[in-house]
Amino acid sequence: MSSRRSRISEEEINELVSKLQSLLPEARRRGNNRASATKLLKETCSYIKSLHREVDDLSDRLSDLMAGMDNDSAQAEIIRSLLQS
Repeated sequence: MSSRRSRISEEEINELVSKLQSLLPEARRRGNNRASATKLLKETCSYIKSLHREVDDLSDRLSDLMAGMDNDSAQAEIIRSLLQS
């Protein structure tokens, strides 16, 4: 009985796929052309990986920037306050 409750209906899956499609830049560019759920999930994974790479790159750049500045400077304080937000 509990397994029936935990199953997602086809309508719910379609709604979730539609929402996911609206979040992905590549899928938005395609417009209303619906991609298969499999293709959409692959695009989602690819997009998440690219976001991780971007975060890592920005983190490295910020670390380099912070290493090259005086920790007591106004710039360092601004960056620290932004990171705490």
